Amino acid sequence: MDTTVHRYLADLVGTAQDVLGSDLVGAYAAGSVALDAYQPGRSDVDVALVCRDALPRPTRQELVTRLRHEALPCPARGLELVVYTRAVAASGTGEPGFEVELNTGAAMPLRATLDPSERPAADGRFWYGLDRSILHQRGHPLTGPPPGEMFADLSPDDLRSLTVAALRWWLARPVPPGDAPAPGAEDAVLNACRALVRLRDGDWLSKVAAGHRAIALGGDPELVRRCVDARAGGPPPAAAAARAFQQRVLDEITAG
Repeated sequence: MDTTVHRYLADLVGTAQDVLGSDLVGAYAAGSVALDAYQPGRSDVDVALVCRDALPRPTRQELVTRLRHEALPCPARGLELVVYTRAVAASGTGEPGFEVELNTGAAMPLRATLDPSERPAADGRFWYGLDRSILHQRGHPLTGPPPGEMFADLSPDDLRSLTVAALRWWLARPVPPGDAPAPGAEDAVLNACRALVRLRDGDWLSKVAAGHRAIALGGDPELVRRCVDARAGGPPPAAAAARAFQQRVLDEITAG
């Protein structure tokens, strides 16, 4: 793990313990850190905290105050933090169910949500079940029981349903017209690769690793390689090519 991120995560866990005390039962790195794909300057730091029971709203607000970038500077693009109760972590459902959602960082707009009902529906509700599935399989423990014991996986039907919702969300995002490179299109394509690999092979992989696996499975090699290269600073693909690939993956997944 990147040493700067390692120190930051230790400080984050210490701060969470100061706020929650014995109510904190686990802390786990997710995302690129857990998937061995962290890129300084590009990646976020994703963290899930697990508390014993539902938190009073003042405690949730204190977590936001103590963990936001202005109080605890994040060395990455930003922190994406979600707090769950132990019951929600073990539920194996696709519901958001969080106590706190905090996005904060020097290069990230602040989002502090203290109840799932306060989250705009247009931003998607599929993220949380998918993230908990990734945590079940690949989470990196910072404190607490192994992530496979703390987080239940999704059922096959729920996994497929949330994956379809995610693909449709990406396809609904606005894109520039024409054949010019479309920033962000590489992530949309590689997220589609990741969904396809998870449903075909059962493995949660990083975006780049999923791209390489998708090529091996017969995906569009030229497009996917361009997307992998874009993660390292190369030009992203055109929006039309990216959307066509995403639609093919969506069609394959919905067809079973």
